Amino acid sequence: MPIHRRELLKLAVAMPAVLSLPRSGRASGTSLYDFKPSGNARLLHMTDTHAQLSPVFFREPSVNVGVGSMKGHPPHLVGEYFLKKFGVKPGTAEAYAFTFLDFESAAHRYGKMGGFAHLRTLVKMLRSAVPDGHSILLDGGDLWQGSGIANLNRGADMVQAANLLGIDAMTGHWEFTYGEETLRKNLADFKGEFIAQNVFLTEEAAFNDAKAFDRDSGRVFQPYTIRKMGDYRIGIIGQAFPYVPIAHPKRFTPDWTFGVRDDEMQKVVNRLRTAEKVDAVVVLSHNGMDVDLKMASRVTGIDVILGGHTHDAVPQPVSIANAGGKTLVTNAGSNGKYLGVLDLELGKGAVKNVNYRLLPVFTNELKADAEMAALVEKLRAPHAGMLDEKVAGADRLLFRRGNFNGTMDEMICDALRHQLDAEIALSPGFRWGTTVLSGQPITMDDILSQTAMTYPEVYVQPMSGEQIKTVLEDICDNLFNLDPYYQQGGDMVRIGGMSYTCAPNEATGKRISDMKLGGVALDPAKSYKVAGWASVNEQKGAPVWETVASYLREGKSMPKAGSQVKIVGVDDNPGFAGQT
Repeated sequence: MPIHRRELLKLAVAMPAVLSLPRSGRASGTSLYDFKPSGNARLLHMTDTHAQLSPVFFREPSVNVGVGSMKGHPPHLVGEYFLKKFGVKPGTAEAYAFTFLDFESAAHRYGKMGGFAHLRTLVKMLRSAVPDGHSILLDGGDLWQGSGIANLNRGADMVQAANLLGIDAMTGHWEFTYGEETLRKNLADFKGEFIAQNVFLTEEAAFNDAKAFDRDSGRVFQPYTIRKMGDYRIGIIGQAFPYVPIAHPKRFTPDWTFGVRDDEMQKVVNRLRTAEKVDAVVVLSHNGMDVDLKMASRVTGIDVILGGHTHDAVPQPVSIANAGGKTLVTNAGSNGKYLGVLDLELGKGAVKNVNYRLLPVFTNELKADAEMAALVEKLRAPHAGMLDEKVAGADRLLFRRGNFNGTMDEMICDALRHQLDAEIALSPGFRWGTTVLSGQPITMDDILSQTAMTYPEVYVQPMSGEQIKTVLEDICDNLFNLDPYYQQGGDMVRIGGMSYTCAPNEATGKRISDMKLGGVALDPAKSYKVAGWASVNEQKGAPVWETVASYLREGKSMPKAGSQVKIVGVDDNPGFAGQT
């Protein structure tokens, strides 16, 4: 199967914090960054940058459906539902940053966002506002992957940028897809700490004395770091992406086993609370927000979870009750668009007060840092000719993020079908990949921001109608399973050439129906020619970026039929703003 059927995992608080949270609106004429620090410790949090060193456009989803108990709750709110929940005024810069509403006109008005040069300016501003030694900059993973430069340098360029930015600690996800040798080499050059409590040696690797942080437990990496903030101490636990060997080829991490590991997390929290006598416990997580929310309900002793992976930009933390008190859960978006600011007022053994802001990084309000801008230019210069090639023009908004087909992936699927002479194309539901505005050139840099990875080969193979349905059902269950621990955080596989209907609220195996090719129902027993890329099985095809670039250079017309997916049963869902 080109996309493996997901293996279901059987996976094996908090000191109460007084919540003081600003609403997302701001007075006219005031700067978003005009606020005084509160408390005696400041934690800055970024995540899911996906190697975007330069400012980007990134359209937030119009479809982020929550099912069961997740329906109507953050992060499953889009558009006007999001604005109402978080007190954001329509038509403002913040509405542009956090929603898809009126995206193109707002993009022309407010410009690109993020970029490490602008981000460094903001980081320096926020750290200088508190005494030396009272702040820390944390990265939640997916830092090294997602651009052409990062792929060519196997993440080494991002290590340089992270060092200059001043990242003190990070955890990981796509970092693991470079393999252990490259991962360890990059970490040796990284000036901060890599923390991950949930990565262990396999039994065989442990027997063969494979390298580990703690040979007795088999833990591969340092599980936590403790940082002193004046008279107080904060324990910060790393939680890497739990499903690395399932979501990616096992060959990248053959000696390691992952998982959510609630029981191990509880042991680490208890150690920090009892043996280390820390005053606050923070988890730097790459679980995905729904998984973090469930973990917060099960593990006690955590004050705040700084979350990532699902690219959800949530302006205010969600407070989750558990047997020990409450835990606050955050998620800080993606692509360098945001920086989370967590101000804690620490007392002995407890957090007295919390103030959290998720700041959009507007390039028109933040001056680019000269030193970082020079580094970005230096890293880009050897590849500028290739990256700047104008391969084609965008005749409409090209975006990826959303539970179902986005226009960027429709273009990729069209390229696969045309170039590989296939009837149907499947493109993985990755959440990384930037946005191109209508009328702008599509550069090779843009194509690589959608496709640059370590297993990009295209393939063509026969699949029966029944096999295609099995794949769609399985990935749909990954996205809409009622138990977050059976979700892996991606979006639905994108399809080209065929159509189908999806009912997210239905039971496992009953969500996909009405599959058609050219208006004719797919025959379960018939074989169809299917193209795809990013298979967990090794393939021999060309990198997908070559396939897409060749298609565009040949001037093939881009599809304009709109979504080939009909979504039903979600008209009253606040995570659904209409068909994609």
